[in-house]
Amino acid sequence: MTFAEAEEIIDDDGHGGAEGNPDGMARVYVSPELDGWTLVIGPWCDPCDVERSDEVLHLCRDLSVRYGQAQAYYYGTQHDGSAWLVAQDGVVLRRYCETGEGEDAHLTLGEPLPVEQAHREQLGLPTVWDEATESDEDEDEWKWVAFDLAPEIAAALGVSPLQLTTETRVVGTGVIALTPNATEVQAGSAHLEHEADLPA
Repeated sequence: MTFAEAEEIIDDDGHGGAEGNPDGMARVYVSPELDGWTLVIGPWCDPCDVERSDEVLHLCRDLSVRYGQAQAYYYGTQHDGSAWLVAQDGVVLRRYCETGEGEDAHLTLGEPLPVEQAHREQLGLPTVWDEATESDEDEDEWKWVAFDLAPEIAAALGVSPLQLTTETRVVGTGVIALTPNATEVQAGSAHLEHEADLPA
């Protein structure tokens, strides 16, 4: 499966357009290995989803025990905001959400990452801050930068799917995979669709 095909499927899932997957949580795209990273892409991985944020945090922490590092991102390409969750060796280093939702501040964990600090320094804002005491003006200025920051942080710490090039080392094949949120009906439907794609 190509990245373009996967993007279309996951985009439909994320916007409620997929038949049999109205909340977008039933499947993800699992990339081939890209410069040593495997990407899992889809709404199911969203670190700022109120219903899934705890589970995504636990998954990243557990995966980082096994692989050394694990990260989860949200990026709304229509200026819907950004979120990042970074875990290393079983410790969550940072979770930050800037999506314009009221719950964003409650999800913040850890100290700002170097990329966050560099952008705040460029804006003339404190590199470490308390959201409860930050002025409305400073908060708004930071929000507009942070809304688009997830791809830059992903690229700085690993691989961003928005910055893949012909130079990116690719090993293996990408697939669409069902998540634990998939129902038996969805699983059966996916199985039948897969069988229909097989040569006779």
